[in-house]
Amino acid sequence: MATSLPAQDPSGDPEEPRDTPEASPAPPEARADATAARLRDFETRAIVGTGTFGHVRLVQAKAGVVGGDGVVGGDGGGGGFYALKVMRIRDVIRLRQEQHVRSEKAVLRDLRHPFLVRLFWTGHDAWALYMLMEFVPGGELFGHLRARGRFPPDAAAFYAAEVVSALDFLHARRVAYRDLKPENVLLDRDGHVKLTDFGFAKKLDGRTWTLCGTPEYLAPEVIQSKGHGRAVDWWALGVLIFEMLVGFPPFVDDNPPGIYRKILAARIDFPAHVDLAARDLIRRLLVVDRTRRLGNLKNGADDVRRHRWFRAVDWAAVPQRKLKPPIVPELAGDGDASYYEGLPDSAGRGEDEGAAPLSEEDLEIFKDF
Repeated sequence: MATSLPAQDPSGDPEEPRDTPEASPAPPEARADATAARLRDFETRAIVGTGTFGHVRLVQAKAGVVGGDGVVGGDGGGGGFYALKVMRIRDVIRLRQEQHVRSEKAVLRDLRHPFLVRLFWTGHDAWALYMLMEFVPGGELFGHLRARGRFPPDAAAFYAAEVVSALDFLHARRVAYRDLKPENVLLDRDGHVKLTDFGFAKKLDGRTWTLCGTPEYLAPEVIQSKGHGRAVDWWALGVLIFEMLVGFPPFVDDNPPGIYRKILAARIDFPAHVDLAARDLIRRLLVVDRTRRLGNLKNGADDVRRHRWFRAVDWAAVPQRKLKPPIVPELAGDGDASYYEGLPDSAGRGEDEGAAPLSEEDLEIFKDF
């Protein structure tokens, strides 16, 4: 499983992330009370993920709960399931991830697209930040890929097409995703994709110099600290397509420096089963010179769509979710979390929960979260 690098040197249409400030936040005490009241609307069913500074809970809204944020409670027989991301403030600050937590909220707050995970609500109390998101029950594309070894070309083209649709939507709103990888592509109950984990996403009008992402998926300009933009997502798409067709990324080594050297050399060794059209597309995406990289040229994402590897894809049907998914998750119900690694509830309880509250200075950083 590829692991994202913590960011180093972070720089600082209604569906577009707003530049204008939000309304004045409520006093800390009132905000904490409102968060506590909101959390009481949910019951934890499972822990479905853990990370460096938090965990993700599968929660169910209690019967009768209806929120102005779109949250609807269960009816006693199922329904009303959500993913609650819990991040320990102390660890977020220690790892200097404040800006990336804010970026995730800012990007997801106003964006609606069928292939992006939806954010419903955010809040915080004296020890943690909370993000209530839609629960995507089909699990990570990574797990499905590992179970099969590799995908046939038509399946890889299906997932790549829906990812292209999502990236084009983000780029049209000047947002770079910056962490595309199989672990961040989820499958919904019908088998369609949902991009998740927008901690590295950033609205860009020019270039940024933040070193962030997953080593195997980093574009050359990120490694070289030359400044990068949305073109990094098209490089990552090339890596993703290769991994789906082959079963592992094109640039692998025992340590990150070795991976980086191979990325900069950009030598791609294709197994014999990869067809010529796929090879051509991957080579055009994995171009070190970003000014010549497919997707980053004059016609943008249209150049990718028109490539012959996608010749069987009905692009008008893609954003309407009308293509037939190659994998439909087998689920017992809306709250089935079997595609995620089951963890005991204690695994999601941070050591700060129930401990002494953080200082007012630390809480001030997240007063409007």
